[in-house]
Amino acid sequence: MTQAARLAGIFAVIAAAALWGTTGTVQALLPEGKQPLIVAALRLGFGALSLIVLALARTESRRAFGALPLGGVLFAGLSIGLYNLLFFWAVLETGVGVGTAIAIGSAPLWVTAYEIVVKHQLPAGLRALGQGVSILGAALLVLSDASGAGGSVLGVTLAALSGAAYAAYSLATSRISQSAPSATVAAATFSVAAFAVLPVFLFVPIGWLAAPQVWPALIFLGVFATGLSYALYTWGLGRVAASTAVTLALIEPLTAWVLATLVVGEPLSAVKLAGAALLIAGLAIVTIFPRR
Repeated sequence: MTQAARLAGIFAVIAAAALWGTTGTVQALLPEGKQPLIVAALRLGFGALSLIVLALARTESRRAFGALPLGGVLFAGLSIGLYNLLFFWAVLETGVGVGTAIAIGSAPLWVTAYEIVVKHQLPAGLRALGQGVSILGAALLVLSDASGAGGSVLGVTLAALSGAAYAAYSLATSRISQSAPSATVAAATFSVAAFAVLPVFLFVPIGWLAAPQVWPALIFLGVFATGLSYALYTWGLGRVAASTAVTLALIEPLTAWVLATLVVGEPLSAVKLAGAALLIAGLAIVTIFPRR
């Protein structure tokens, strides 16, 4: 892997995380009675459809579906579906700040633990420092809005498990990313995820979907903040280590904070500025120093 390819992968992951960071602002446009589990399921559904269209648009990607490893696709698809449901459930139990901090912050730790225990790969000292600084910065950005709420034990556990599911998806996708074009891999895994979460429509109220104004926001969340973003993320996973990708994905809360400040008019605070500075510094360290 050349340095140019690695840099391209880094920029793709950062772009994906920036798109994820728009979800909070967009979801604010939905009515108060929205059901987070339904939002998650529809995001996966629209995302899967857009990724299928993207994969079918090119002959190479279209023909590559048969070359995908079935076990890897099923594992990655179930993992990302589980991540979405666990994350939104955790947010209901703990609040957005605590749930996001634990889920996003734990994912790099899960991947690093896997690389140490299973693959016997120790991170470089400066790289480990960069991960820690990034996680601390992300925590400062999201926890400053938590209003002191620590959440229930169930919520904290769900958030940590959602981080583990996201880490598992990243590791599995990284492993199968060389077997087919990234659009094919993403379309297959998200199709599995979309089918896996269909049962939530049987148990969660959907009456609020009758309002026509909710659909532009849901389509944006599905097509751009899910389909396009995960197409970029999958492409990037073929060029950078999974531990690098999940750490760079911490750019998501930074994007959300910038949008909240510029669009929603949220006031600046010293804590958030410090969190943004730490996050950027940590990501710079992780980007400069590759794993070993």
